[in-house]
Amino acid sequence: MPFKVQVGPHQISIHQGQTVLVSEPDAQINWPTEKGLYFLDTRVISSWAVYANGEPWDLLNGGSITHYASRIYLTNPGIPSADGLIPPRTLGFVISRYINGGMHEDLDITNHGTKRVRFQLEIAIRSDFADIFEVKSGDIVRRGRITTTWSSANQELRTCYRNSDFVRAVTVAPVHRQSEIEYANGRLSFEISLEAGEAWHCCLLYALEDGDRHFAAPDACVHNHERTRHAEALSDWLQSVLKIRCSNEEFYRLYRQALEDMAALRLPIAGTDHMVFLPAAGLPWFVAPFGRDSLIVSLQNMLIYPDFARGTLDILGSLQAKERDDYRDAEPGKILHEIRYGELAHFKLIPHTPYYGTADATPLYLITLHAAWRATGDRALLDQHLETAEGCLSWIDNHGDSDDDGFQEYQTRSPVGYENMGWKDSGDSVVYPDGSLVKGPKALCELQGYVYDAWLRMAEVFDELGKTRRAADLRRKAAALFKRFNETFWDEELGFYALALDGEKKRVLTVASNAGHCLWSGIVPQERAGKVVQRLMALDMWSGWGIRTLSASNPAFNPYNYQTGSVWPHDNAVIALGFKRYGFHAEAARIARDISDAGSHFLSNQLPELYTTIERDRRSFPVQYLGANIPQAWAAGSVFAFLQAILGFAPDAPKGKLYVDPSLPQWLPDLTVLDLRLGTGLFDIRFWRDGDETRFDVLRGAPGAVQRRPFGARLEFPHSA
Repeated sequence: MPFKVQVGPHQISIHQGQTVLVSEPDAQINWPTEKGLYFLDTRVISSWAVYANGEPWDLLNGGSITHYASRIYLTNPGIPSADGLIPPRTLGFVISRYINGGMHEDLDITNHGTKRVRFQLEIAIRSDFADIFEVKSGDIVRRGRITTTWSSANQELRTCYRNSDFVRAVTVAPVHRQSEIEYANGRLSFEISLEAGEAWHCCLLYALEDGDRHFAAPDACVHNHERTRHAEALSDWLQSVLKIRCSNEEFYRLYRQALEDMAALRLPIAGTDHMVFLPAAGLPWFVAPFGRDSLIVSLQNMLIYPDFARGTLDILGSLQAKERDDYRDAEPGKILHEIRYGELAHFKLIPHTPYYGTADATPLYLITLHAAWRATGDRALLDQHLETAEGCLSWIDNHGDSDDDGFQEYQTRSPVGYENMGWKDSGDSVVYPDGSLVKGPKALCELQGYVYDAWLRMAEVFDELGKTRRAADLRRKAAALFKRFNETFWDEELGFYALALDGEKKRVLTVASNAGHCLWSGIVPQERAGKVVQRLMALDMWSGWGIRTLSASNPAFNPYNYQTGSVWPHDNAVIALGFKRYGFHAEAARIARDISDAGSHFLSNQLPELYTTIERDRRSFPVQYLGANIPQAWAAGSVFAFLQAILGFAPDAPKGKLYVDPSLPQWLPDLTVLDLRLGTGLFDIRFWRDGDETRFDVLRGAPGAVQRRPFGARLEFPHSA
């Protein structure tokens, strides 16, 4: 059996809320790199280094101990001193960091030698206050003024950036120190003297400022972090969500790490009348509200943590576009793509205030609203968000279909807008079969499916609200779209759907993963589903580690590129749900196994945003895409979607029912879900293989509430023309 290689990011990332630290494994923040301490999209510390008598320390090991804390172990090289050479590896140096608002940093040095040592510990800190967008692009422009002051009386170092009314500041204050401290030449200096066996400790508190708002550093040292209110709240959250027991240890570890990642990415934001949690898209670059990402993650978490959907619907609804704004690609009723809080957004040098350049977030909002109602049974959700939903429906009719051809298409009107507005939003992600870039406006196949699904779901909502005429109208529109889509997008010779219609309304017959989303939405007739599944599982699409974003036969294919050949866990999860919907249970489980196997090759079984692959064999392994976010919300959430694809969960809380369609594969013969929430009820259910069948037993909750029903039975399948 070959040795299992495990790979991971060459950095340490921790965060809480919108404060993020990205450092080297040895705790340094090297400049110029993308590392730093970020606060509200501004890099408040761009360089951090520590020395002993001018010598750097040697790394032993280090890493994150939670999503908000890290610990790094260092030792010394040979250090020249006034008393002679300090022998190498006689000093132990532990740097511990903990973020909650600001950052708490513990410095602990122990003399493991046999003699007294004296040396100067220096910490060099620089702040460039660069906007996170400029850090990513590498084109940093300073528009304001930076001032640094050292207060000997208060023993604190304050660095402030001011550009008109935009202010960011960081204050570093040493506390609990055991030696005198000075500041000179950009460095904090400590005179340290240690007898043999003696230890030295100091805390550095990094307080952050955003104009009038101050974010203090945690007072508690890192070794006490588990007793803090924040840690207790995290523990309570992990106890409240859906948990599993299963016979496959790798899948269990993948699931447990996914829960940890989702806990890490909970973003507290002031809602309409109280604080809510919105899933941040990913660390370190996307710790902000996103439209598409937050909605898909909410759908993935619907049975794990339905309150994500509540927060997402609340926040995105409050930011729904009210007017046309070409710079921000906004029209009335549209759901945002992304909002940012840095200097560029503050002065509207970028359109993210918020930016609305997404074609799919608006129908996904409707899908999420319906799914949240079905999972929670909370009729008040429908009343609360009905006005937003009406705006979404209006946008789909009046702006999503901009040329009245019956299909959803997109094209930016902003000079700095996005070329592509589906989930594959990189500029080179939509290509013709010859590898050249598709010219817009572009009507992606999955957009038509999302709208079809949204209309049918909203028809159910309007039935619930007693608006039967609206419901009937939406069903007629959905049926017409189904017919029109299958007449236009299907190519019989290819046996597959066109990726898109281009600006000339010509079919783009590129084989890509997008068509798998059409299975998820249900816009594919039953008799064509098998061909779509077969094409997606062909060797040019299926890597053995998951389905690729683009066929390996396309000239634009590049497994190391962002969206033209890489594998995205969330993309595969959506496809697996589509396979399950049409009864392709084995294929859905095959994809789940692929991603689970891939996850076992990443440190801590932590799925990255995307990864690159070559053909799978006994000695190959997936590698994280350079610059991938990790943890990343919809990568983590994909694990929950795979669980749904295997067990076929379909909640109907308004009627007090949980429908299941379990089909456990051989690699997962026994699985129990614990604390599954359906409305206000809690369920524990055991599933197990019995020959080729899967049986289940309700261990807690009303047994009659859990019923077996085909997963695809939620909505009827119209027949193709």
